Amino acid sequence: MKKISVLVIDDSALVRKLLTEMINAQPDMEVVGSAPDPIVAREMIRALNPDVLTLDVEMPKMDGLEFMEKLMRLRPMPVVMVSTLTERGSEATFRALELGAVDFVAKPKMDIHHGLEAYADEITGKIRTASMAHVRRLEPVAGNGAANENVVQMLRHHGISTEKLIIIGASTGGTEAIKDVLVHFPPDCPGILIAQHMPEGFTRSFAERLDRLCKIRVTEAEGGERVLPGHAYIAPGHSHLLLRRSGANYVTELSQADPVNRHRPSVDVLFQSAAHCAGKNAVGVILTGMGKDGAAGMLDMHHAGAYNLAQDEASCVVFGMPKEAIAIGAVDEIVPLQDMAKRVLARLVGAGKQAVRV
Repeated sequence: MKKISVLVIDDSALVRKLLTEMINAQPDMEVVGSAPDPIVAREMIRALNPDVLTLDVEMPKMDGLEFMEKLMRLRPMPVVMVSTLTERGSEATFRALELGAVDFVAKPKMDIHHGLEAYADEITGKIRTASMAHVRRLEPVAGNGAANENVVQMLRHHGISTEKLIIIGASTGGTEAIKDVLVHFPPDCPGILIAQHMPEGFTRSFAERLDRLCKIRVTEAEGGERVLPGHAYIAPGHSHLLLRRSGANYVTELSQADPVNRHRPSVDVLFQSAAHCAGKNAVGVILTGMGKDGAAGMLDMHHAGAYNLAQDEASCVVFGMPKEAIAIGAVDEIVPLQDMAKRVLARLVGAGKQAVRV
């Protein structure tokens, strides 16, 4: 079996050495080269034709973002970003994901040798996923992807019950997919709960970025908040997010229980709580991601009367999570990403079910 060939790009000789050791310790991958900056890397890409790059965000001569922009325009390929856990680093990471990076891993701030060793499984897992990803320069969602004004007007005129909720789960590729859905929701849409696999420290920046881009309010969930219309609550990177009842209201709850499907936050945990608390009042959405997290929980939602939508294979970076949910009969519609917001809102007002049915 051909090994996954990896080119490591980082200005730190220590990080290059450690990443090389971690990757070469895996039976299915190997480092074919390492570069201290994008200028050197450019020639090595031409010569070595690697399957995956690991790329530091902040580097001399040409930063990772400038390099990403050139790379994804001229030679699109799978990239895993290695990002510092700083405000500047997180902003740069989300920009890299916009430009087409498959995923990212946080670079520990202290005790870098042991910190990176502890991240070995995560880093190599993300390289493995990246090698299978559908890499393309994603264009901004527009045109028929927008929640068109007719649907928005229907949402307003039909007086959607505050009992209604939108529950979203995603992983690899999900930061951009979630953005491309949320930017089309009107400010009076039902409350939204989101579980996105993401390291602790990045979810707040992710929520703040979405809040700047969207008509709705987007925040990192703190636990105990009342779930309000026109608000989205992102699971923090350190906790599961659950939906709970408090009298007549929905509220958020955070839990630091063990990871589920190797993840905390877990999509299954969120979906299962929505099945229990919201039942038929929930619309479930499963987006791009590796693995099966969310499939069992979405089936619970389906059995509880929720209506569920999955992103289609063609628009996914990785089709794993939607595919698993579809395979076990948890999904009512398979929808291209550009149509997801429109279909969710249409379902909330009962405006037909024209889509690829399961």
